[in-house]
Amino acid sequence: MIEYEAAVLLRQLQDTIMGSTLVKCAITDVGIQWAGWAIAAALKTEKFYDLAGSGTFILLAHLSRIWGGASHIRQNVQTGLVTAWGLRLGTFLFMRILKDGHDRRFNNVRDSPGTFFVYWSIQAVWIFMTLLPTLMLNTERRSVPLGVRDYIGWSLWGIGFASEAIADQQKWLFKSDPDNAGKFIQSGLWAYSRHPNYFGEILQWSGLWLSASSVMEGPQYLSVVSPLFVWFLLRHVSGIPILERQAMKKWGSDPAFQDYIKNTPLLWPWPRF
Repeated sequence: MIEYEAAVLLRQLQDTIMGSTLVKCAITDVGIQWAGWAIAAALKTEKFYDLAGSGTFILLAHLSRIWGGASHIRQNVQTGLVTAWGLRLGTFLFMRILKDGHDRRFNNVRDSPGTFFVYWSIQAVWIFMTLLPTLMLNTERRSVPLGVRDYIGWSLWGIGFASEAIADQQKWLFKSDPDNAGKFIQSGLWAYSRHPNYFGEILQWSGLWLSASSVMEGPQYLSVVSPLFVWFLLRHVSGIPILERQAMKKWGSDPAFQDYIKNTPLLWPWPRF
C-alpha cells in the first residue's frame, strides 16, 4: 500500500513538473517570436525569420532538459538530434535568404505589421507543436532502458536528416549554375520525389516521436499529433501547395515538366526503373 501511494505521488509530481515545463516553454516560445516580429516589422525584413525559428527549437530542447531535471541517454540523444537539425537547417535557410535577398513568401507581408504578426505567431505554434514529444520526453525522470523503438526512431531520423540535407544541397548547387537558369531540377533525389526535402523533414520528426514514445503513458501518446501536424502543414498548407502553384505557373506549359509531374511522386519517393 505504501509503495503504491509513493508511486502515485511520484507520478503526480512528474505531471506537475511536466505541466510547468511545457507552460514555461510555451511562454518562452511565444515571447521570442513576438520579439522577433517587433524587430522584423520595424526593419521590414524577413531575413532572420527562419533563423529565429530554428534557434528557438534548439533553445527549448535544452531548456526543457534543464527544467525537467533529468538527463538520461534518450533525452541527451533526442536533444542532440534536435540541435543538429536546427543548426543545419537554420544555417542553410539563412545563407539562402542572404544570397537571394528576400523570401517570396513575404512579398505581400513584410510591409503589413498585422499580417507579419500572424506569420510570426504561426511559427510559434509550429515550434511548440512539432517539439512537443521532445519537451515531454525531457521532463520524464523515469529511466526506461533503450529499446527497439529508440533505434528505429533514430534510424528514421538519420535517413530523414540525410535526405533533407542532400536534397537542399543538390538544389542549391543546381540553382547556382548559370547554365540552369530558368530550368527546374529533376536530378539526384529530385528524380524520385518532387519534394524530397519535405519527405526528410517529416521522417525526422516521426522518428523523434517514435523514440520519445518509449516512455509515454496513456494520453501522452496523443503527441503523435506532432509528426502529423508537420505532414499536414507541409503537404496542405505552407509547403507543397505554394511551391506546386509556383512551378505550374512557371513551367506548366513545358512538356518536360509535364512529364516530370506525371512520372515523379509528389512527396513519398520510390525508385524509377
